[in-house]
Amino acid sequence: MKLHKALLAGLFGALSLAAAFTAQAAEKKVVVGYQTDALPSSVAIGNGDFAKATGYEIDFRKFNSGADIFAAIASGDVQIGYVGSSPFAAATSRGLDVKAFYLSSISGIDEALVVRNGSGIETLADLKGKKLAAAPVSTDHYQLLALIKSLGLTEKDVQVFAIPQPQIVAGFNRGDIDGGFVWDPALTELKKNGKVLITSKEVADKGAPTFSAWVSAASFASKDPEFLKKFAGVVNKYYASFESDKAAWGPDSDNAKLLAKTLGGTPEQQAAALTNLSLLTPDVQASSAWLGGGEKSGAAKILKDTATFLKEQGKVSEVLPSYAAFVTPDALVAPSN
Repeated sequence: MKLHKALLAGLFGALSLAAAFTAQAAEKKVVVGYQTDALPSSVAIGNGDFAKATGYEIDFRKFNSGADIFAAIASGDVQIGYVGSSPFAAATSRGLDVKAFYLSSISGIDEALVVRNGSGIETLADLKGKKLAAAPVSTDHYQLLALIKSLGLTEKDVQVFAIPQPQIVAGFNRGDIDGGFVWDPALTELKKNGKVLITSKEVADKGAPTFSAWVSAASFASKDPEFLKKFAGVVNKYYASFESDKAAWGPDSDNAKLLAKTLGGTPEQQAAALTNLSLLTPDVQASSAWLGGGEKSGAAKILKDTATFLKEQGKVSEVLPSYAAFVTPDALVAPSN
């Protein structure tokens, strides 16, 4: 009888231990939303380095836009996402609590307004009366509207269609639209039968800067800040490699091949797209010019300026007094291990 009880106790103990391990394993799962932008760190999606470095089981899910990712974060389906500053400003203005912990890139030549050959558009002055498109609530949509406003035009003068990038490519190729403000792979596709009229960097210089960032649901960020630090550490590793060893990122490189496999397109296209990026080093990101500095944070200012513009356009109903709570430099500090 004593032996029987001892065996039962041992069995229950083993089951309890197994349950504890199962619960712990379940807690080490996270869903990450990404897009098709060519980034050095996307190699770590393909080769599993993010999962190895963080110790988490990561479910990477591809989305067509930052707006879609924010909708998934709001529903609880996604905890981490790669987004642009315009959908970021819109989501936080509507009450979503998230934190940007890493800036992937800032306004560069990796996003641009491409106009179709034969559209009759040679300069910015030719945009009046034309049909243009951008992904809904994307940084490109924001910059396209800001560009139109800077030219003294309105959406009555220029027809702007807010449609997903695959539809932009199809409409452009059919001749239904005259131009699209897009990022890769759509950017590469549109340039096959068109030309770049203006880049994201040039629109930023006109007063409408943007950025793309990795953001976390605030609840996840507070629960496991070490995950964010380790995740950021992986991004740092690949960005540093890209900056210091260009040969390792050329069209014939393993990195370019893995990017093509992960994101689509060809290795040649991915290698070319990488050269268009405007990247920031971790110390610059952590400075007050970007994620640091609280109320003086440059990223927070861009979010507020973007939200103000979106309200003027009727895209959001409220602009918050401050957006400083939605950016943090904490993940740029080395993990404690």
